Amino acid sequence: MMTRRAFSASKDGTVLHWDVDSGKAEKYQWPNDEILRSHGAKNPEGRTTKHSRNVLALAVSTDGRYLASGGLDRHVHLWDTRTREHIQAFPGHKGPVSCLTFRKGSSELFSGSYDRSIKIWNVEDRAYMNTLFGYQSEVLTIDCLWQERVLAVGRDRSMQLFKVHDESRLIFRSSTSSLECCCFIDNSEFVSGSDDGNIELWGIQKKKPVYIVKNAHTLSTDVDNGELKDNGRNYNGHIASSWVSSVCVCRGSDLAASGAGNGSVRLWAVEGAGKGIRPLHDLPLTGFVNSLAFAKSGKFLLAGVGQEPRLGRWGHNSAARNGVAIQRLKLL
Repeated sequence: MMTRRAFSASKDGTVLHWDVDSGKAEKYQWPNDEILRSHGAKNPEGRTTKHSRNVLALAVSTDGRYLASGGLDRHVHLWDTRTREHIQAFPGHKGPVSCLTFRKGSSELFSGSYDRSIKIWNVEDRAYMNTLFGYQSEVLTIDCLWQERVLAVGRDRSMQLFKVHDESRLIFRSSTSSLECCCFIDNSEFVSGSDDGNIELWGIQKKKPVYIVKNAHTLSTDVDNGELKDNGRNYNGHIASSWVSSVCVCRGSDLAASGAGNGSVRLWAVEGAGKGIRPLHDLPLTGFVNSLAFAKSGKFLLAGVGQEPRLGRWGHNSAARNGVAIQRLKLL
C-alpha cells in the first residue's frame, strides 16, 4: 500500500514529511551555507539562522517527486521528497517568498513574493523562465491548474488571472475588503477569502463576485441565552467575525473548505455561479488556520494550524498548538 504523505513547514525553519496513516513525521535537514551556495543560493543572509530559514510557503509537484519551499531568505528551495535532500536554490526575488504552486501535470513552478512579482521556474531543468508583473503590493496567494494560467491575490485588493502563454491578464477587484487567499474551482470559476470574513465566488466573465457569503466564519448565537460562543469560549454577546485566511477545493467535486483566524474551518458545497455556495459542516480548531489542502483521493482534509498568522505576528493564541490537523472525510 502506498504511503499517504503530507508536508508542513513553520517559521522556525522546520520542514516535515508526514505519514498520514501513522501520524509520524520525518524532518528535512537544511544544508550549510557552503552547500547552499553550491546549489545556487546567493547571499543566504550570512549565517544559517532560524530567521533566515523562516518558511512561509510550500508546494508539492503533481507526481510527488519535488517539494518547494520559500520564505524570508528570498529564495525558492527545491527538495527531493524521496531522499528529503535539498537539491536546488533559486535566487531572484527581492523580497520574502510568500506563496508557491506547481502547474498541474508539469515541471513548472510559480512563486509569489513581497517584491510584487510572480516568477516561473522549470524544476526539471533547474532554470528560471519568466517573471510576471502587475501587482502594486505584496503577492499573498497563488494557484494554478493544468493550463498555463496563474490566479493570484495581493494586498492591493486585487485578484489577477495571468494568461502566461498570451502574455495577458484579467484583473478582478474587491471594493470593500482586502483579498487574502484564492483558489481555482475550474478553468472558469474560482473562490476567494477576504479580511472582512467574506467568501467570494467569481466567474471569469465578470470583474465582480457573482456570489458572496458574508461573515462566513462569524460566531453563531446560542438561542437559549443570547450569548455568542466559539469552540466553547464565551464572547460576552459581541458578534465576532474573522478574516478568511485560506481556501481550497477538492478537485473533481463540488466540495470546498475555508479556514479563518479564529480557528474555524468550514466545508462548503459550491453549486456554481447561478446558485452560489452552501454551508455543509463546521470543524472547530484552536489557533490560526494558515493553510488547507484536500488529499487527491478526497478522503481527508489537512489544516495547517499555528499560534500566529502565516505572514505576520499581529495576533497570537497561546492556547493553540503549531501543527497539522487531519480531518477524515467520506464523500457520497
